[in-house]
Amino acid sequence: MSEPLRWQRTASTLALSGKLDRDTLLTLWQERDTAILDVATIDVARLDRVDSAGLALLVHLREIARAQGSTPVFTGINDKLQSLITLYNLQQIIVSAEKIA
Repeated sequence: MSEPLRWQRTASTLALSGKLDRDTLLTLWQERDTAILDVATIDVARLDRVDSAGLALLVHLREIARAQGSTPVFTGINDKLQSLITLYNLQQIIVSAEKIA
């Protein structure tokens, strides 16, 4: 069984921690519209694991935010997540704040 996914809103940042995979993402999926409201940054530094379903949710969260009028950037992308982003050719969608600066 996977460790539960946790998230916390601080100002305009949504910080995710734990495991973001097909077994853990349901609660965030159910609260996605309010969780992403007015978010400018999605912090993924404390995620232990992300699978393709979790990556799809990150893309979806970004698209919900865009529909609400903002385009969040991502912080804390580790090498494993970056490899997954590259594998799915999502570098233009999951944009790291570190690469913008």
